[in-house]
Amino acid sequence: MTPADLSRTVLHAVRRAVDEDALRAPVPARVRVERTRPGGSGDYACAVALQLAGPAALPALEVARILRERVAAEPGVGRVEITGPGFLSFTLDAPAESDRAVLAAVREQGLAYGRGGALGDEIHQLHHAREVRAAVTAQAVFRLLVAQGARGRTTCEQAPDPDWARLGVTVNAYGTPPTPLTEIRPVPAGATAGELLERLGPDAARWGLLRAAGHDRAALGPELLVQSEANPLFRVRYAHARARALTRGATALGFTAEAAPYGESPAPYDRAARPLLDLIADHPGALLAGARHRAPDRVARQLEAVAHAFFDFHDSCPPLPAGDEKPSAAHRARLAIAEAAGTVLAGGLSLLGIRAPEHL
Repeated sequence: MTPADLSRTVLHAVRRAVDEDALRAPVPARVRVERTRPGGSGDYACAVALQLAGPAALPALEVARILRERVAAEPGVGRVEITGPGFLSFTLDAPAESDRAVLAAVREQGLAYGRGGALGDEIHQLHHAREVRAAVTAQAVFRLLVAQGARGRTTCEQAPDPDWARLGVTVNAYGTPPTPLTEIRPVPAGATAGELLERLGPDAARWGLLRAAGHDRAALGPELLVQSEANPLFRVRYAHARARALTRGATALGFTAEAAPYGESPAPYDRAARPLLDLIADHPGALLAGARHRAPDRVARQLEAVAHAFFDFHDSCPPLPAGDEKPSAAHRARLAIAEAAGTVLAGGLSLLGIRAPEHL
């Protein structure tokens, strides 16, 4: 069960409780679950009982008890506990089964993994200044919103710079809007689109403009072009290229990726694989958070974390056999995780409008 699956499961439990008249409160549009903080109980936690206590005119602990019995019976949920003033803490079934479900979802959905319809009832019009960072940020936010099912368009205060098109920016209209709109106003880049394209090219320019939070100044120096792992953009793209190279290498050796059977560990390396598997599972939540908060920098940082975990995993548990070693079930399972990481990196980069080359 992925975090998105768990969120839907809790929301379904709320609807059931309301339909059965066990809970008299409006059903929220969505329910947020988060990884349990260090020292906490379970795998994930949720504060929905505290949110519903007031409208339901019940103590939060009572609301939590009503929801616990309905969530605990769902497949994939191992244990539900009530902690503190009414938090629900969830322990999912055996990690191997959850991991397998995540890997299967990535394989099935491909670059669309992490996209969905959570914001399908929302319409956004993003308005920005005639400035390259504002334009690129608005376009990236728009991509993230659309990837979560929202609709809308982007508009500019003035006629767009013709060079913006080379950065993947489309402006639907320009001029002073008749009513106030959601404005995208990051710290200006201090350079024009043409200057950035000449110095950095489109991919490095977009990464530099989007990597920093909107209230911070964007780093747009020559370090964005350095071909070393000290450059976060290179590291992310290199991790993707390496994942694709592993697939080609496995094909040459005559084997393909295969997740471990249910009930078994993905391979005998759980400790090394855990951070990467967790980040892959958290990817849908990172994309949704980036859309909700209009913060493409969150997606960039998520990709950096995935790339870092990928190399740690790759170095600890090589997906390809070495020397006279024969391909084993462990190699096939490791390859499945590596391929999923590559897919996540390519999908995230595409939402930022950045290419993910298969060769570097």
